[in-house]
Amino acid sequence: MEWKAGTRLRSATDTTEVVIVRAVKGDLDLRCGGHPMVSLDADASGRLSVETGFDGGTLLGKRYGDEATGLEVLCTKAGPASLSVGDDPLLVKGAKPLPSSD
Repeated sequence: MEWKAGTRLRSATDTTEVVIVRAVKGDLDLRCGGHPMVSLDADASGRLSVETGFDGGTLLGKRYGDEATGLEVLCTKAGPASLSVGDDPLLVKGAKPLPSSD
């Protein structure tokens, strides 16, 4: 599915919610807990189980990114499942270093 910046999504497996910060063109398989993310207003009943290997968790307020595609998301609600694009995990983005003030 193609996402655009500002789109809010939630996990089908747990409480994780994210907002797309930097979208990419084309089709993207964004997942949480090994299952595709769903829109925020989708039915929350019947949660799926987290797949093995996708149980690393997400942290509130952290940005996650994929270097290969350029995708960047912000976690707005933490959960025990981890984010991925297909089977490739999304990594927490570090803070940008500030310039020195000599």
